[in-house]
Amino acid sequence: MFKRTLALAAGFALTLSAVSSFAAETLKVSAIPDEAPTELLRKFKPLGAYLEQQLGMQVEFVPVSDYAAVVEALAADRIDMAWLGGFTFVQTRLKTGNAVPLVQREQDEKFTSKFISADPQIKSLQDLKGKTFAFGSVSSTSGSLMPRYFMLKDGINPEEFFSRVAYSGAHDATVAWVQADKVDGGVLNASVWDKLVASGKVDTQKVKVFATTPPYYDYNWTVRGSLDPALAEKIKTAFLALDPANPEQKAILDLQAASRFIATKPENYQGIEEAARAAGLLK
Repeated sequence: MFKRTLALAAGFALTLSAVSSFAAETLKVSAIPDEAPTELLRKFKPLGAYLEQQLGMQVEFVPVSDYAAVVEALAADRIDMAWLGGFTFVQTRLKTGNAVPLVQREQDEKFTSKFISADPQIKSLQDLKGKTFAFGSVSSTSGSLMPRYFMLKDGINPEEFFSRVAYSGAHDATVAWVQADKVDGGVLNASVWDKLVASGKVDTQKVKVFATTPPYYDYNWTVRGSLDPALAEKIKTAFLALDPANPEQKAILDLQAASRFIATKPENYQGIEEAARAAGLLK
């Protein structure tokens, strides 16, 4: 009886230890740097606080220097979850073999990119022939890959069509370049464009949208493949539970430029992988 009591006590202690260990863990989260670091952190803070409440664990935002760094961090298990563009997800999936996309915003099922210019004479891409043009990051789905893919389908090879092709590194930087006349035209994701317009950070009297791409799948929240499946499911449930009818949660959704989050799966991004291979960005 005494031995049995000791065994039960030991088992109880181990259970408490396991619970305590889980509670002490920190979920490390990052995001592709498609906007200024201060903006990414501002957008994440309320979401991070919500996830801490829902998961019962600390949530830490880990900034990275570039898109490739997010892929490497997930592959090396240095972070647990990241906000990825469609192309960055494809790169991560190919590198790790088991990264899991959990959720995407409802609008990420039919995402688009906007072509912009400050030159009133520019009415179409053909009007930019022989002029300068800016993409965002080389690894950006909406700022580079998909616009390039649609250009190539229309017979436009950017390196031959434009006099100079540059990469601004981020969507807001592309707008700044166009507005400052550093380039004649550029392309960025539709969500960031709408946000910049709504916040008055772009002069719409000068910078205009002259074309929009066809729709494609884009962003998602992805977890590393080695993350505890039970924790991954709790994270997914937390995102899906965000309710726009709840004012506090609507504020979180608004910062994420989301009407709501929906479940996603790897198959949704096969088209992006095909586009990347067609554009020579994947071997």
